[in-house]
Amino acid sequence: MLEVLMSFFHFLMSFIGVFFSLVGFAQVDIVNLSCEMKTNPQGIEEVFPRLGWQIKSGHRNVRQIAYQVLVASSLEKLTEEDADFWNSGRVESNNSQHNVYSGKDLKSRIDCYWKVKVWTNKGESGWSVPAHWSMGLLYYKDWSARWIGFDRAFEWDNDAFHSRLSARYFRKEFKVEKQIKSAKVYLIGLGLYEMSVNGQKVGGSVLTPSPTDYHRNVKYNTLEIENYLQKGANAIGIVLGNGRYYTMRQHYKGYKIKNFGFPKLLFQLEIEYVDGSRQLIKSDNSWRGTADGPIRSNNEYDGEIYDARKEMPGWDSVGFDDSQWLIPDYVEQPDGNYEAQLNPNMKILRELKPVKITRLAQGKYMLDMGQNMVGWLQIKVRGSEGDSIVMRFGEILNEDGGLFTENLRDAQATAQYVLKGEEEEQWEPRFVYYGFQYVEISGWPEKISIDDFVGKVVSDEMKGNGTFECSNSLINQIYKNAWWGILGNYKGMPIDCPQRNERQPWLGDRTVGCLGENYVFDNAALYRKWLDDIAYSQKDDGSISDVAPAFWRYYSDNMSWSGAFLMVAEMLYRQTGDVRPIQKHYKAMRKWLKYMEGRYLSSELVMTKDSYGDWCAPPATIEEGRGKNANIKCPSELISTAYYYHFLNLMQEFARLSQCENDIKEYKKQAKKVYHSFNSAFYREESQTYGEGKLTENLLAMALGLVPADEKYGVARTIIKIIEEDNNGHLSTGVVGTGWLMCTLTDIGQDNLAWKLAANTSYPSWGYMVENGATTIWELWNGNTAAPKMNSYNHVMMLGDLLIWLYEDLAGIKTSEEKTGFEEVVMEPKLVDGLCYVKGSYQSPYGEVKSSWAKAENIFLWDITIPANSTARVSVPANSVSGIKENGKPIQESEGVSVLREDKGRVVLIVGSGNYQFESRIF
Repeated sequence: MLEVLMSFFHFLMSFIGVFFSLVGFAQVDIVNLSCEMKTNPQGIEEVFPRLGWQIKSGHRNVRQIAYQVLVASSLEKLTEEDADFWNSGRVESNNSQHNVYSGKDLKSRIDCYWKVKVWTNKGESGWSVPAHWSMGLLYYKDWSARWIGFDRAFEWDNDAFHSRLSARYFRKEFKVEKQIKSAKVYLIGLGLYEMSVNGQKVGGSVLTPSPTDYHRNVKYNTLEIENYLQKGANAIGIVLGNGRYYTMRQHYKGYKIKNFGFPKLLFQLEIEYVDGSRQLIKSDNSWRGTADGPIRSNNEYDGEIYDARKEMPGWDSVGFDDSQWLIPDYVEQPDGNYEAQLNPNMKILRELKPVKITRLAQGKYMLDMGQNMVGWLQIKVRGSEGDSIVMRFGEILNEDGGLFTENLRDAQATAQYVLKGEEEEQWEPRFVYYGFQYVEISGWPEKISIDDFVGKVVSDEMKGNGTFECSNSLINQIYKNAWWGILGNYKGMPIDCPQRNERQPWLGDRTVGCLGENYVFDNAALYRKWLDDIAYSQKDDGSISDVAPAFWRYYSDNMSWSGAFLMVAEMLYRQTGDVRPIQKHYKAMRKWLKYMEGRYLSSELVMTKDSYGDWCAPPATIEEGRGKNANIKCPSELISTAYYYHFLNLMQEFARLSQCENDIKEYKKQAKKVYHSFNSAFYREESQTYGEGKLTENLLAMALGLVPADEKYGVARTIIKIIEEDNNGHLSTGVVGTGWLMCTLTDIGQDNLAWKLAANTSYPSWGYMVENGATTIWELWNGNTAAPKMNSYNHVMMLGDLLIWLYEDLAGIKTSEEKTGFEEVVMEPKLVDGLCYVKGSYQSPYGEVKSSWAKAENIFLWDITIPANSTARVSVPANSVSGIKENGKPIQESEGVSVLREDKGRVVLIVGSGNYQFESRIF
């Protein structure tokens, strides 16, 4: 019966395809146009932007043959005859990503409208729906506005250790008398800003702009506000928060923290009218400002204080009486270069309702959000004028049910709201965020209800890149915890933790982790920005900061931390095919490597400088680490030398991609020498182990290609023995070793051992965190017993390569090394014992890749999707070609499929784009 139904299905699909072709239905569509890998970006500065698109088709094995791009100054001119910026003509190319604009020179402010059509092996597409990008202000001279602000504290402010500085409010009224064609704002508000026009907030962004080392660069946003303006009088309102500019600690000697000054504003509104005339509204001394508004303090570590009695109704609307406001000062501009912000701003991405509220002693309450989240709390309350509500935020509770705050260090993590005494008041913070699951509430003036609170989840506005689900509920929960942890620690830069007095962009946390994160979120723009932050942190001698932006002056010279510079660039090239970050930063990377060689490379070619070692490796038992501080550095020359070798190999590829071929020979020669020196210094032949025989040491040697071929079996057996016997089936790795743990085990044929580590629930493991109530990922494997000084319950560094392993080795979704950016997909799922099914998807630059497999007894079922203009190498578990069917037919009869080889219980196929259903027998 099934075969009859399948035959009918194939006949029906063939009939539909013939019918569509006869009546002229388009078989190939163009979707998801991008400029610089963004959808309709505003205010870019790249004068040779890259254009990309995705091809959508019901056909299999669709490949682009050629394309044509039109770019024009208006939609009306976007025709082959009138395109005034660029008509590429027919370009013979299969590239549908990273095609460089090659038209008319692009100037400041201009708008560019574009569309594309393609020719494929399955026919020609129609023209795409038009897309758009605009250029920013390319030169300093394009800015005619003046920096304004108040370069002083006021009597209600406090510049003590826990700095308290009120928000600054600025306003400007002006008139519009003609029909508007466009109205664009170019705005730098430091540290953070919110903008409104005629009483309406512009856009949905929060905590804007992204933080930078303001001594080196500052970000501006381009905002289109035509729809906010009205004929006649208009009003602009801007509130400035402190952010990282007026820093959280004014006298913080221990951390050598940078401070940049008082908040300041640069604003430029350029209105173009239909008649061709223009109007400029800019920040100058015609504006009015005050610091005596309701936001009395906003400090990222300590929280926000809001006094509703100080509200100024209508302050950002026309007609407000600002006669008592001040004329702002002309203030000194920041040292940093002005740059368009291309990474996404932050946004409220979702709302959470609390799950429980509990009454405590002394009129206090404890609110439980049910999830460790990052953002803030919105409240609704009734009370009398002057009533004061205080909310303290924390991640866990004490044994007595009170709020645990010791792990926050000196961060006060508090919100205070003073009521104005109206019928119902609603409030939420604007310039701070909290990492929390629990909120202690005091001073609530009336009967409290769980419905009075909403949690606002705040993170960078980026799309989800992937999904993952399997038949093991524990793994699904670990994945969910990872999702929440990654989301919460994106704050215009990848930070380490969102709750305590740190929140720093440590390089060592993201060396490998950035790749796993990319499978979950579209983080490419964020990490391109972060590479710039790292480059800006570089000293003249080549040294790179441990945190970037370099808010803390930490330059410890550490291969495994600073090496994130190279590894993030590698991730972007691997996952998106974007070569420009490598080319942009190649000289800085080379300079750093030369600096490390010159200062720390011994005559025996051992890299002698490491600062942290395998940071946060777990104590042998949960009791051994009870009450102990994890802030212990264990420098390792083996780690630094292994990474040095790895970076020499990366730099060979980077030199090729950067057209610096003369450097390749040098790197290759040095790598060969370091390979031998590493084994001479660290390999113990009698015990077939490296260094002191630690798991991380042997993993690094194996993962980074430092083990001689005839020693690999012995070292692999050593790794297995350490896990199975010495560790009783557990890991023993810190942040370095965990980054290479899961995939290396799979590479040496230990899929099931990797699965055992992933599915463990006893200490130390990810499952142990879940079993002990974690809803994100802990900083420490023994987070429930370690001393609180360094004990974040929302970190991501201990994810290591787990997410990479879930996607690449369990789901079988991976880009090839030869054709990066998923131009060619490699699909080879590992069928570990005890796992019945896996479902995974990933939004590649070419479109969605899907892999969904299930096994029952000796039958393997696998549905895959390959996007148009991509191909895949698909490894099907089967003993022979004859044991595989695709969509019910022998694969020899399957369109878009060819056999590459049979290999050790698998059949490797070359598959074109489309949807496929494989079935095979496994033994």
